[in-house]
Amino acid sequence: MSSRAIPTFFLLSALLLSSCALPGGETSAAEPAQRQFFAMNTLMTLQITGEEAEDALSAAVEEVNRLDRLFSRSQSESDIARLNAHAGDGTDVPLSPETTELLSLALEETSATAGAFDVTVAPVIDAWGFGTGDAGQYRLPSEGELEALLPLVDSAALHVDTAGNTARLDRSGMEVDLGGIAKGYTADRLVELLGEYDVSSALLNLGSSTITLVGNNPSGQPWRVALKDPQDEEQQILLLSLSDQALSTSGAYEQHFEENGVTYHHILDPRTGYPAQTGILSVTVVSDNGARADALSTALFVAGPEQALELWRADNSFECVLCLEDGRILITQGLEDQFLYNEEDSHGYTCEIVRR
Repeated sequence: MSSRAIPTFFLLSALLLSSCALPGGETSAAEPAQRQFFAMNTLMTLQITGEEAEDALSAAVEEVNRLDRLFSRSQSESDIARLNAHAGDGTDVPLSPETTELLSLALEETSATAGAFDVTVAPVIDAWGFGTGDAGQYRLPSEGELEALLPLVDSAALHVDTAGNTARLDRSGMEVDLGGIAKGYTADRLVELLGEYDVSSALLNLGSSTITLVGNNPSGQPWRVALKDPQDEEQQILLLSLSDQALSTSGAYEQHFEENGVTYHHILDPRTGYPAQTGILSVTVVSDNGARADALSTALFVAGPEQALELWRADNSFECVLCLEDGRILITQGLEDQFLYNEEDSHGYTCEIVRR
């Protein structure tokens, strides 16, 4: 077991969002440009520092909204809505290059995670009412209803042609939902976009669970990101110190409901149709690739701690933090020098480093 002692006040700040104050109330010369807006069914905050920060910020917001119009399942003219509308009729649906690239990446993650991540899970998501984002629509589907829907959850029946920019769903009733990977992919696109501007740093918060950090914070130090306690969202369990990395968190606390004394959450196992019950409370993935981090945070939650660590040991492209029901926080060794943990204010958790 390993720990890093930190002052309690660090645990009260989820993100270091602004430049440091100077004596006399002045701020540093690198005053960031910042905007908060709603897209992809979540509240986003972009903060950019540099000589062309304002121009870069405007371009970034425009790009997020453009990609949202392509990837949204609820907008009837989006690429994904049109693909879903032609499910089972044999049509190779023309799509944007970004959509076919993202669908191809999603298929790669399905293969890499043995089906723990699957974007064709949409019919099952809808059966539980989680697709609406409205807690009033959450419901417990019958076993028979789920059994009838599971044959529609099959990425092998999703065919993507990245050369011709088309895709096809083989079965009527199938639907794609990119909610588990689209924000991470969008963050990657924004990093590319910011490279066209004179920008020194950026914090791209695409809904708190998907964060990408460009460079250091405006003070020249690594960004500090606190991870929520999945059993008490008012508390944090540890602090990560990150630069030029993407982070994604999946937790059962995000969407859930209770029926007959049983709590059901929104992280569904595509292979069973039911909420994953693997002993994990939350998963945080850190990677250079936002799309990968986004997909893996869901997949590792579904896979469970043993299989999650097997995936990590076989793949050098990511690190992770697993918060478990038994009170352990497992941190993979690549983050050993990037986390801070206060044992005296641990809320009952113990922290362990996992090595290859």
